[in-house]
Amino acid sequence: MPEKLPEGSRFAVLASGSGTNLQALLDAYPENVAVVAGDRKDAFAFERARRAGVPVEYADPAGFESREDFDREMAERVAAHGVSLVVGAGYMRVLSPMFLERFPAILNLHPSLLPEFRGLRAVERALESGVEETGVTVHYMVEEVDAGPVIAQEAARILPDDTEQTLMQRLRPVEHRLLVGAVADHYWGRA
Repeated sequence: MPEKLPEGSRFAVLASGSGTNLQALLDAYPENVAVVAGDRKDAFAFERARRAGVPVEYADPAGFESREDFDREMAERVAAHGVSLVVGAGYMRVLSPMFLERFPAILNLHPSLLPEFRGLRAVERALESGVEETGVTVHYMVEEVDAGPVIAQEAARILPDDTEQTLMQRLRPVEHRLLVGAVADHYWGRA
C-alpha cells in the first residue's frame, strides 16, 4: 500500500498512450491526481482518467504554430487545476523551457538506466546494443532530454530471448512501483 501524500497535494499527469503508468498513479493516489493532459485525442489514458472521475485536458499540437505555443496552452490548462507537480507518464513530447519553468517540479519516467539510452526507442536500442541489463529511471525534467537529477533507478536483466515486448512487459511493474514511490519521495522531501 503506497503511503499517503501530504494533505492538499495535487499533481497533473501528462500522457500520450495507453496510460498504464497513469493507472498506477490513480490506484495509489486517487484523491491527488488533479488532471490528465495530453496530445493524442485517442489515448486510452484519457479513458482511464474519465473512469476515475479525473478531468482531461486535450490539445491538438497541429493547431499551433510552434511547440512553444502548444506548450503555453497546455501549461495554462494544467495550471488551472492548481497543481504543485507535473508527472510525465508516457508523454511522448519534449517539453519547452517555457513549460518546464512554469511548474515547481516535473517528474519523468524513462525505460533505461539513465544516462544510458536517452531519448526515444530506449528499450529497442538496449536490445540492439547487446548490454546485459537495462532498467527504469524516474528523474526531474530539465531542458536537456533525459538529463535531469535521478530520483529512483532500478536495473533489470536482459534475457537472451527477450524481445522489445517481453522486456517492456517485465519493466512495466518496475515503472509503476518507481513512479508511485518517486511522487511520494518528491512530496515528502526525499527526492
